[in-house]
Amino acid sequence: MLALAALAAPASARDALGMFGDWGAFRDPAVPRCYAIAKAAPSTLRRDYQPYADVAFWPKQGVRGQVHFRLSRKLAGNSAITLSISGQKIALTGGGGDAWAPDKRADAAIIAAMRSAREMTVSARDASGRGFSNTWTLAGAATAMDAAAVGCAAIR
Repeated sequence: MLALAALAAPASARDALGMFGDWGAFRDPAVPRCYAIAKAAPSTLRRDYQPYADVAFWPKQGVRGQVHFRLSRKLAGNSAITLSISGQKIALTGGGGDAWAPDKRADAAIIAAMRSAREMTVSARDASGRGFSNTWTLAGAATAMDAAAVGCAAIR
C-alpha cells in the first residue's frame, strides 16, 4: 500500500485520509484537491507505466468526481478505449497513457457503477497496435471516494 501512496504525490504534499480495501484516499492541501486511488491488478506483461485509477475532487475548480485512468501502456493514436464495469461498456477518451470519461455524465455513471461492482477493466490498443487491458478490484472504492469527497467538502 505504501507504493500506492507514492503514486499520488510526494509524501510532504498530501494527507492520508485512509486506506479502504484496495483503495486509498488522500488530500493535497497545496492544490487543493482530494482523491481516491488504487493500483491495477498485478501483471507479468510488459508495462510502460504503473497503472492506477483515481477519482478526484478539485473544489476550487468546481470539479467533483472526475474519473481518470493511468494505463499500463502508451496508447495508439486512434485507439478506442473502453471501460467494462457491471455489464456496461463505456467509451473513454484519452491519449499517451491516460484515459478519462468524456464528460460529467459519464463520470457519474462510472462512479455509480463502481459503488456496486467487484471490478472494472479498461481495454485499448497500445502504440504498436496490440490489444491490452488493465483491471482494478473495487473493494473499498466506494468508501475511499466518500472519504475524498468529505476531505474536500469544506474547501471553497
